[in-house]
Amino acid sequence: RLRGMNPTAAILIIGDEILSGRTREANAHHLAGELTRVGIDLREIRVVPDDQDAIVGALNALRSAYAHVFTSGGIGPTHDDITADAVAAAFGVPIGIREDAATILREMYARRGVTPNESQMRMARIPNGARLIENVLSGAPGFSVDNVHVMAGVPSIFREMVAAVLPGLAHGTPRVVREVRFEVPEGAIAAPLSALAADYPDLQMGSYPFHAEGIRGTNIVIKGYDAARVAAAFARLEREVPRG
Repeated sequence: RLRGMNPTAAILIIGDEILSGRTREANAHHLAGELTRVGIDLREIRVVPDDQDAIVGALNALRSAYAHVFTSGGIGPTHDDITADAVAAAFGVPIGIREDAATILREMYARRGVTPNESQMRMARIPNGARLIENVLSGAPGFSVDNVHVMAGVPSIFREMVAAVLPGLAHGTPRVVREVRFEVPEGAIAAPLSALAADYPDLQMGSYPFHAEGIRGTNIVIKGYDAARVAAAFARLEREVPRG
């Protein structure tokens, strides 16, 4: 199966803390693996600050270019959690406290013996027409509007929300990913790899040099939708690569 037949996706990472380096981003890495597993092709990762115009602009660009957009971050109780408002603005729909989301929050806090304050209830503000995404860890739901899936930035909660959303999306053909170590420098493998890429346009190929234990070598990764094609490409490469 050729690239381009699968649904496509992008992830929009939202937050000043990512851009400043204060927080290490992990959600795109997790999402990429999960999407690959079910045959949805992640095509773009974009990071924007906590700025509504930046979020709206990125959302509108991405949602028109890809089948799905996943967002991470900015749906908490504080003043800088503006993702829900930005999504509503991008789609041109009202936003307000929604009773089903409010009930989920009240029940979550009641189990802790707490009455939620006004700031905490901000997490029940949902754009009109959205579908809630279950949050089994902390209760506060994410939501989907059309092809945009809005999730928490906390990695453990993000992972649970991905698990809740993916079964409901159309899947494609998972890619076969195979990696082989060649104990030759990247320069020695460049020519045969280029020729191979030309002859196998349906496969994606990458070379990644390493230097370990006195060995200068290259890891070659080949991805494709047909396991036999991937295996044949590697067999040819192993025949053609010089052995020092």
